[in-house]
Amino acid sequence: MTTVLLLGSGGREHALGRALAASAETLHVAPGNPGLASLGTLHNIDACDPEAVVALARQAGADLVVVGPEAPLVAGVADAVREAGIDCFGPSAAAARLEGSKAFAKDVMRAAGVPTADARVCETPEQAAAALDAFGPPYVVKNDGLAAGKGVVVTTDRDAALAHAAACGRVVVEEFLDGPEVSLFAVCDGTTAVPLLPAQDFKRVGDGDAGSNTGGMGAYCPLPWAPDDLAAEVMAQVVDPTLAEMRRRGTPFTGLLYAGLALTSRGMRVVEFNARFGDPETQAVLALLATPLAPVLLAAARGELAELPPLAWRDGAAVVVVEAASGYPGAPVLGGSVELPADVSDAWTIQAGTGLADGQLVASGGRVLGVVGLGEDLEAARERAYAHLSQVRFPDGFHRTDIGAPH
Repeated sequence: MTTVLLLGSGGREHALGRALAASAETLHVAPGNPGLASLGTLHNIDACDPEAVVALARQAGADLVVVGPEAPLVAGVADAVREAGIDCFGPSAAAARLEGSKAFAKDVMRAAGVPTADARVCETPEQAAAALDAFGPPYVVKNDGLAAGKGVVVTTDRDAALAHAAACGRVVVEEFLDGPEVSLFAVCDGTTAVPLLPAQDFKRVGDGDAGSNTGGMGAYCPLPWAPDDLAAEVMAQVVDPTLAEMRRRGTPFTGLLYAGLALTSRGMRVVEFNARFGDPETQAVLALLATPLAPVLLAAARGELAELPPLAWRDGAAVVVVEAASGYPGAPVLGGSVELPADVSDAWTIQAGTGLADGQLVASGGRVLGVVGLGEDLEAARERAYAHLSQVRFPDGFHRTDIGAPH
């Protein structure tokens, strides 16, 4: 049993907190949200402040620090925690550039022979225009830096693509990848990596994949339509070569490597890397994990993943549906009251963008809730998620109605 300090305040952290609280002796969270308050002790510090995080970890007697969001990783929080002699699950600032810079990630993939979309790094409007013309529509333009999951524009409107490039400055313009997208998380200790279940999320705001890109409006796992050897293929072609290249560069990757993939007509391609658990897939994937999470993350932090037995998974499927605030992903309406049904064994609510006002739960972000349903198959899990969601009282909210529906 261990004392864990979890950094972050969103739906990803609430899902992680649920899993960690079940397998850790004590859980501390900074800064956390009202949902996490029932799982551990909240601390109001800046998770991106390395000195404050180290001080809190020492005060709490933390055996393990788990970094949830990407911003603290890029800010070097994991480096500071390790330098203080405390085990940390999360990559160094140098390794977190796999998410912090799309151009850096492309360079690593090229060197490692990882299949990905052809791309050009553009720093001027003229370069962006030339790249758009070279690849043709649909146009894919990605902010080179962190953008909270909303720095990507996929459009057939050349002017809109150019405007996004101009607003971002340095961008990566890519060829469009056809085929379904899949997310695979791998727990890494710098040398060894262990895959979690493949999942699929829904990025567009509206039913039928209409509207703007978001951070994710829902997800499900496992994938009944995917090849049985998908995870093994991703590990062999993507994760293991990437870890080897990062070691070769002197920046071994310890933490969670998130591979966003497209299963194209020409084979698997990496769409993007993230350096942490991704939302909302985390909420679905961890719902099916039977192996206690805290010992797995501690083994990764200590370079001991190879000594663990294989991960165990629950039978059946998990679906998560995001309830967002009106106006998301543009200008969400904040402050609306939220009332939640009681959690049950096969359906529960993950709090993401929530806060308290005069003791009342209110919306404090664009993606407010994630409602998880479990079932013996995808259809049953979907029914339970939507049945539980129907009991949520959030007048300012909306959600997609087709998460996990047959294509």
